[in-house]
Amino acid sequence: MNISLTKLPWYAQIGAFMLLAAGGVGAFYYYYEMPFRADMEVRQHQLAALRADVNKGLTTAKKLPEFRAQVTDLESRLTNLKAVLPDEKDAEDLLRRMQTVAKQSNLTIKSFKPAPTVTKQLHAEWPIQLELEGTYHNLALFCDNVSKFTRIVNITALDVKGREKPDPTHTINASCTATTFVLLDKPNSKAGAKGAAKPEAKGT
Repeated sequence: MNISLTKLPWYAQIGAFMLLAAGGVGAFYYYYEMPFRADMEVRQHQLAALRADVNKGLTTAKKLPEFRAQVTDLESRLTNLKAVLPDEKDAEDLLRRMQTVAKQSNLTIKSFKPAPTVTKQLHAEWPIQLELEGTYHNLALFCDNVSKFTRIVNITALDVKGREKPDPTHTINASCTATTFVLLDKPNSKAGAKGAAKPEAKGT
């Protein structure tokens, strides 16, 4: 059966032409236009994400000098903190200095006992139990000199008693706890625990 559009009435020919055109447009939209639009939408989302990342990076870059200033400030604070909180090696030297100060203050060290180290979150406490002989004046001089140390040393539990048989250079017996502090390299570190097992030193 041979069908020719030329044999159809003019209005049928127009209708057939419009039908074919609509089918072509529909096929183009479905096979070309829709995938292209979907791809464009994906690319637009990617572009928006990239722009957001770029803006975030620019904002961070603008704050970089502020961050550097904060790092410098924190490093300065850490340096100042290390000046008053010695590391483990410096702490031993500090204790020897304190013993020297006691002698310079004309106090006789009868007993020098490092107590067990107490470990805190960021530092360790090194208490030393001291027994001293001398005078009130010399004891006050010793405490004053210790307070002038660059490192922090706290004198606590001070107990002073007059001697039953005093002499001009020895009128009191005193006991106290001198506590120095050690800055830990890591939080909750047990590095300072090594300082707990120090032998007792007897002064003369």
